[in-house]
Amino acid sequence: GHTTGPSLNNDKLYKFAYSAEVYVDQVKASLQKSAGYRISSGVDVNLLWRNPDNDDDQLIKITMKDVQVENVNERPAAKNIFKGKSTEKIIGKEYLEALQRPIVIELVRGKVKTFYSYQNEPGFTQNIKRGLASLFQLQLHSGSSPEVDISGKCNTTYHVRQDQVTKIKDLDSCEIERKRFTSHSRILDVGTKGTSATVYVLEDSFIKSIKAEENFVFVLNYRRKTGAKIVSKQKLELKSVQAGMGLIAAKQVTGVIKTLDPNYVAMPLEAEPVKSECKKCPSLSEHWQSIREHMHPDRLSKPEAAKSFLSFIQNIRKATKEEILKIIKSENKEFLPQVVDAVTSAQTPESLEAVLEFLDFKDASTFILQERFLYACGFASHPSETLLKLLTEKFKGDVANEDIRETLVIVMGALIRKLCDREGCKLPAVAEAKRLILNRLEKATKDDNVRMYLLALKNALLPEGIPLLLKYAESGEGPISSLAATALQRYDPSFLTKEVKETMNRIYHQTRRVHEKTVRTTAAAIILNSNPSYMEVKNILLSIGELPMEMNKYMLSMIQDILHFEMPSSKIVRQVLKDMRAHNYDRFSKMGSSSAYTGYITRGPDVSSTYSLDILYSGSGILRRSNVNIHVFDRSTELHAIQVVIEAQGLESIIAATPDEGEENLDSFAGMSAILFDFQLRPVTFFQGYGDLMSKMLSATGDPMNVVKGLVLLTDFLQEIQLQSGPTASAEFMGGLAIDISGGMEFSLWYRESKTNVKNRVAMFIAGNTEVDSFFVKTGMETTLETETSLDFISTVQFSQYPFLVCMQMDRVDSPFRTQMTKYESLPSGRRYTARRGKAATLAGNEYPLHQENSNMCKRVIGAKSDSAGGWF
Repeated sequence: GHTTGPSLNNDKLYKFAYSAEVYVDQVKASLQKSAGYRISSGVDVNLLWRNPDNDDDQLIKITMKDVQVENVNERPAAKNIFKGKSTEKIIGKEYLEALQRPIVIELVRGKVKTFYSYQNEPGFTQNIKRGLASLFQLQLHSGSSPEVDISGKCNTTYHVRQDQVTKIKDLDSCEIERKRFTSHSRILDVGTKGTSATVYVLEDSFIKSIKAEENFVFVLNYRRKTGAKIVSKQKLELKSVQAGMGLIAAKQVTGVIKTLDPNYVAMPLEAEPVKSECKKCPSLSEHWQSIREHMHPDRLSKPEAAKSFLSFIQNIRKATKEEILKIIKSENKEFLPQVVDAVTSAQTPESLEAVLEFLDFKDASTFILQERFLYACGFASHPSETLLKLLTEKFKGDVANEDIRETLVIVMGALIRKLCDREGCKLPAVAEAKRLILNRLEKATKDDNVRMYLLALKNALLPEGIPLLLKYAESGEGPISSLAATALQRYDPSFLTKEVKETMNRIYHQTRRVHEKTVRTTAAAIILNSNPSYMEVKNILLSIGELPMEMNKYMLSMIQDILHFEMPSSKIVRQVLKDMRAHNYDRFSKMGSSSAYTGYITRGPDVSSTYSLDILYSGSGILRRSNVNIHVFDRSTELHAIQVVIEAQGLESIIAATPDEGEENLDSFAGMSAILFDFQLRPVTFFQGYGDLMSKMLSATGDPMNVVKGLVLLTDFLQEIQLQSGPTASAEFMGGLAIDISGGMEFSLWYRESKTNVKNRVAMFIAGNTEVDSFFVKTGMETTLETETSLDFISTVQFSQYPFLVCMQMDRVDSPFRTQMTKYESLPSGRRYTARRGKAATLAGNEYPLHQENSNMCKRVIGAKSDSAGGWF
């Protein structure tokens, strides 16, 4: 009795009808309107040999006949690309012949032990036959075990009920070499799900029918409406059983194969990689010429720039080092930074070699290109260990420009974190870069060096760096102490130990030494954001009233913001507020203009985003720090999309005012620091020192300073899939951002007014292409989505009277939003069917609400506004 696998009768020919279908469409669409095709044929199956010593070891011959290719759904003749074409014309004569040559499989206990075919057949036809052979693999008892088929080695579970067997394949477990990469941030990535099930109906312990179906779904995590699915179905039905050839007499399998055809060779059942070549694709330089005008610096905040950037990256990924270098070397200085953005973002060994051969870090004149290269490395979606190793070597070598040297180590920090997040913390290059940053920070004596390694640590977020950050936060001077504290603020609260909290409490309450307001408020924020105790919250509340005036107001705002926005610590804050010593009119009626406010930009089913704006002044009305943040989060993770901080200090002497406690000896300074998509950029200085300040005021041009300008690859997802029916499928999603952030500080002594302005201009383009490539026909779906917007943060202070007037504004302009979806089927001859659908809308502009106090103040400031003209610096 055959209890373990399918059993064929001697001298019989089993005739089946076979079909393999693929469908590509949007996730929730019905299959009736999908793009796709069907391959159908007759299949003859007969037994060649049975092992005389083991009935469960059999050789089976499988032959495909009368192959047909057609649309998967009914189409009018004008939209049918196969209309009037014979199968031979569609597939090609040699391919059709190869497809109809028989294969032989050895089944041992229902599993394919060996797959025999002809050696020099095209990989694609072999895969179709492998897909058919895999269907005959079957066990007749329930249970789970690894099984090798066309999809590789996969965990497979069988459920057996009388004459019906269901086989479930866990696609995530399949071990097969296929190209795959994902974006670093989960929010910017693509969610995937794959399922595979096959149902066998048996009669007399042989196959009566088989139905197999695989489903693959891909959705953008931040916009789940944008996605695609691939469905692959196979069907095999027994049509008749006829008299067939007798068995071949032999002791061994090898003897049977030799007798049958000595040209047969044993091959793996696992699919071989197949990629169809592109016949009429433009070369890299032809493609660059066609998109070049969209990459002009003046057009960088348009969706067209982001779209061209993505298509350029795709082509660079297929190019050789020589082709890439040819473009880099021939381009002029206006376009070169954009070329460097794209070449670096491509992240192939060839593109990295090309850009590093071109850039010379010993030459200070190519500063802009070196910086653009480094920033693109910092934003890398799936950086390699090699990249970190090369940057570490550059940092240890000769670097002409100090700013570039600083950017190098800051980027190394960002790459360490990305590689550690992917379980790469123990890689030799990561270990070496970590050692370098920590050892040099420990030994650094010059402030500039300390700052540089602290910024690197702010990106790397190494748990072992926390003791060093604590040391600099508590004992460092002004800006150093502030930087160390803000670096600690970026760690997940789970890393903030008892020791961290104790140090932050000492800084805030100044138990060991006097600290600046900026460091104290950061320390308070860390305490309040990391599961504070009742006493910690109570002590902070009791301190309000004893602080410098503007800091009193700022801390009050922070507490009120925690309550109104229902932050995690709001529960404990409410408990403390029941105590009248902490919660009374005297404490909660403090005057001042500093504030902190958080609100929602969007609240959606997929992701939500918040903005927060906090601003701290010195007692004389001059800005100390303005901090704008945009966070995006879903149910399980968070992304710090944008932070722009403008800091100023030591400006009291300009207006003959008295500095606050602990800030009497501060050097005049103003600067700006930005975080973009969790990556801390190198801060920008507006001026340093009194002399520099005066010269900037006298030579002011009125232009804001650029903080970051360029093209960023945000979403970068590729997954190649081996379909069970034979063809290869792929899903590729890319999202590009063209960004221009600038900021400035305007100061008018004449009108006793200061103004900070941060402009964020962004354009985004997302492209998804899901395709099934069957060599002689391609079918797929392209999805695009584009939008552009501009966000302005303006804070105006009039310090001609006290309390001074402060007006904060956060404005977004009208934002056009366009989506398009194209389904297609195409033949290599160029015959193509496409169906398009698009939608366009405009998101109305908006002035985001801040607290009521601010609205009242803005009415007064804007009402009393004179045509003041100040200078930028």
